[in-house]
Amino acid sequence: QVQPVESGGGLVQAGGSLRLSCEPSGGWFSIFDMGWYRQFPGKERELVAQVTREGTTKYAHNVAGRFTISRDNAKNSVFLQMTSLKPEDTAVYYCFMVTTRWSWGRGTQVTVSS
Repeated sequence: QVQPVESGGGLVQAGGSLRLSCEPSGGWFSIFDMGWYRQFPGKERELVAQVTREGTTKYAHNVAGRFTISRDNAKNSVFLQMTSLKPEDTAVYYCFMVTTRWSWGRGTQVTVSS
């Protein structure tokens, strides 16, 4: 089973940018959809962006135009370029990968200060 591992979170000022990365630990996998969810304190996880193996993307309405998802199929990796960050983007961001089942990373904290 694939285990996604996120990196790239941190603290940034409003208006700044961050790039999240996610790679699978372990062996080689055939991964279908990949993407990112985020979770605010006391809330359920919500979709941020996802990308199919063919490159079709989907974004949450409140990040469209600011965030860009991409993937490297050769490395089974997925990335989230976040620009024009807002304090309301502060959350734990989770990577997911879909093989024969959904797999989640442990999450990476993104904090945007005002």
